Amino acid sequence: MQHRTLGRTGIQVTPVALGAMMLGSLGNPDRSGGVAIIHRALDAGIDFIDTADRYGDSEEVVGEALKGRRDRVVLATKFWGPVDDDLHHRGASRRWIMQAVERSLRNLRTDWIDLYQLHRPDPETDVDETLSALTDLVRQGKVRAIGTSSMRGSEIVEAQWVSERRGFERFRTEQPNYSILDREIEREILPVAQRYGMGTLVYSPLAGGFLTGRYRAGQENGEFRSVRTGMRHFRDERRLAAVEQLIALSEEVGIPLTHLAMAFVLAHPGVTSAIAGPRTMEQLEDTLAGAEVRLSDEILDRIDAIVPPGESIGAMDMVYRGPEVADPALRRRPLAQRSAA
Repeated sequence: MQHRTLGRTGIQVTPVALGAMMLGSLGNPDRSGGVAIIHRALDAGIDFIDTADRYGDSEEVVGEALKGRRDRVVLATKFWGPVDDDLHHRGASRRWIMQAVERSLRNLRTDWIDLYQLHRPDPETDVDETLSALTDLVRQGKVRAIGTSSMRGSEIVEAQWVSERRGFERFRTEQPNYSILDREIEREILPVAQRYGMGTLVYSPLAGGFLTGRYRAGQENGEFRSVRTGMRHFRDERRLAAVEQLIALSEEVGIPLTHLAMAFVLAHPGVTSAIAGPRTMEQLEDTLAGAEVRLSDEILDRIDAIVPPGESIGAMDMVYRGPEVADPALRRRPLAQRSAA
């Protein structure tokens, strides 16, 4: 595997990162199988692992797998989301951050975390409160670098300014959603991250399974995610139509769709690593098999013709959009104030 520098941290990481969300109770409950997947990834040269405290027992699986191998791995985890029913065990306050990091260190069986990430923006906590706590963790040696996930461009800029004014550690990375079908971050997030020298770890490069070819236009989808949760993007006709065009392209150029999708996100100069989140050994082997795929300008131009740069087709339901979009009360005036007269 080649290596890329993680922003301006000086840390070297592989372009493919192993996402561990599905290794454990949320995906593959066979912990020995999860350990085997991590070991196979390490043996293949992947040295960048990403998880989060809210991914069930994923951190524990990772910790078990890294016994005797911790020094050769760049280890990333995240905080913010609820880990149990206690309202105090979530968010980005100093109170929770100081507890959350100790919990993750125990689960991961390590003395330090290479990259500690704010999983989502916390509108109820001042960003300088969060940065102050994370700065203390870096100075204590428990964390090497700090990052964010699903931040908007304005939030990234605000955090950088706060760090400069207050003398805090800077967020060094951002982790956004990015795939052939989800290209909105090309407009603002990637350019802003590049401007501030941030590394970018992109998640869901296979668009939540869409770019495996599993979901096809005109076919009934019996997958549990669409049946049980009613996610709209699994039935989005525009998204399914784009997938059909991409399948045709992959067949024409002789590159499997999954390999085409991973190579696409890695071709962007603002992307440091793409997170592959296998649930099975077969899925990991498929990712490894496509590690050497390099897309020509002609193929990238043809992808642009299917999904224009900077645009998304039927964005995934689970993508964070912020309270000002999700909460109707924040985007609707009181009824009496809605008219011009």
